[in-house]
Amino acid sequence: MELMNRRQLFAALSGAPLAFAQKRGMIVHNSRQEGYEMPLEGFKDWITPIDRFFVRSHHLTPKVDGAAWKLDVKGHVDSPTTLSLADLRAMKPVELVAVLECAGNGRGLYEPSMPGLQWKYGSVGNGRWKGVRLADVLKRVGVKAGAQHVLFDGADVPVGTQPEFQRTIPFAKAMDPNTLLAFEMNGEALPESHGFPLRVIVPGWAGDSWVKWVTRIEVLDKEFDGFFMKTGYRHPGRGVEPGKPVKPEEMRPVEELQVKSVIAQIGAKVAGAAWSGEKPVASVEVSTDRGRTWKPAKVTSQRTPFGWVTWEFDWKPPESYYVVMARARDTWGRTQPFAQEWNPSGYQWNVVHARASAEPPESARAEIEAPGSFRASCNACHNDEPIRNQRLTRGQWEAEVAKMERWGAKVRPEAREELLGYLARRYGR
Repeated sequence: MELMNRRQLFAALSGAPLAFAQKRGMIVHNSRQEGYEMPLEGFKDWITPIDRFFVRSHHLTPKVDGAAWKLDVKGHVDSPTTLSLADLRAMKPVELVAVLECAGNGRGLYEPSMPGLQWKYGSVGNGRWKGVRLADVLKRVGVKAGAQHVLFDGADVPVGTQPEFQRTIPFAKAMDPNTLLAFEMNGEALPESHGFPLRVIVPGWAGDSWVKWVTRIEVLDKEFDGFFMKTGYRHPGRGVEPGKPVKPEEMRPVEELQVKSVIAQIGAKVAGAAWSGEKPVASVEVSTDRGRTWKPAKVTSQRTPFGWVTWEFDWKPPESYYVVMARARDTWGRTQPFAQEWNPSGYQWNVVHARASAEPPESARAEIEAPGSFRASCNACHNDEPIRNQRLTRGQWEAEVAKMERWGAKVRPEAREELLGYLARRYGR
């Protein structure tokens, strides 16, 4: 067993998170309700360092006192209970390596575009998580017959009238021995941004199920009708005509991750990482002739059921312009498509990754001075980081402004046209 260093031991005993330096070369999408994306070179690492690990938070990061923190476990159970961090640490520990990926990873690559943080490739990381089995906690309180779902609620507090971030997973997934309540990440106490003191680990599933700062677990005998289950994080489960809406009753919760590979480096050596959902990666292939032929890459890391693998491919690049592509395949035979099926929220992008020897620069946006209506209505809750990469039509911005008004934004009727005009010009397609 690996021994903790003195700093790690002190953090574990005190219940305090270690200092978290989050911005080492990270792409910043939102510095308030944290949204940090890992750059492509981060895919060279098998275990993603904490200061390179992406962060996605719907609300402001809460300050939690580990010594006073309590976990309530209740609902459709025989013996509701309250547990401390010491209680959890006294239980049988479990450690596993698993990929945490935002459901919207790749949203910024969809055409036509849609609202939301414009992630490209790096809202994902491969971590080493330690905690206790959720099933062991549920067995401790005795679950009654008829349990269907398990609800998780955290210490984060919504801004304005935004809905609380509450998610459920099916009872069968909750009882899976790989589903954990983690208090350590990469051998250290969970950092604040990653859910100190406790977060849910749902291997093989998207990050929307990995609730952070957990303070309440509730067993339910029915489906949960909260916003982030009934409206947010839903997918049609099929291809949709780009730009067309989908009826709410045709949507289903986002769950399993898609098989995917990302190229971290091109040149004399091509390298990257590949992962999948509930079935591990079986192989990675590379093409240097735009997909006409494929050759196997060499896996360079340890294989684990839910972690990613790093891979390499030796190649002598030509002096002329070239394109390198990579694709992964899981043990079920599922592989990556060349064209993505569109969906209204931009979830589960997993197109074959292609990188060129001379990649085009990001398109420049004309700088337009923000009117007072933007500062009063939008900057009251956030700066322009969450929206500066948006590529929305005028109609999409109208819908976004209406949503923000429902969540507490104040827009004066006489300033509405000015605000919409600015958003469409500055952050339009």
